[in-house]
Amino acid sequence: MKELKPIRNNAEYKFVLAEISQLIDNEPIPGSKKGDRFEVLLMLAEIYEAKRYPISLPDPIEAIKFRMEQAGLKPKDLQPMIGGLNRVYEILNRKRPLTLKMIWNLHKMLGIPAESLIQQGA
Repeated sequence: MKELKPIRNNAEYKFVLAEISQLIDNEPIPGSKKGDRFEVLLMLAEIYEAKRYPISLPDPIEAIKFRMEQAGLKPKDLQPMIGGLNRVYEILNRKRPLTLKMIWNLHKMLGIPAESLIQQGA
């Protein structure tokens, strides 16, 4: 078994993925020596991927539309969070920016991450 260390390059990443693949086929018992190694390998791979391949946050309006689609919501369902139906359409059509109060309401009531909502729209 190779010593565990941070992944610094693509070759090391591929080596870790190969070992993870082998362990997935015969998943070790959690808490065992192999189980602990498996868990640490997964964490190392996850950290490397987050640094190497960061996922950017979605556009605020796209995040709202995606959540609407997920929950089967119509524009009228956003009125308690945004205001009148005209205001909802202005937001969805990018004619008006989100206010802090709208962002807070959308985050609290729909569970949309605030980080996604506070970005400048495209």
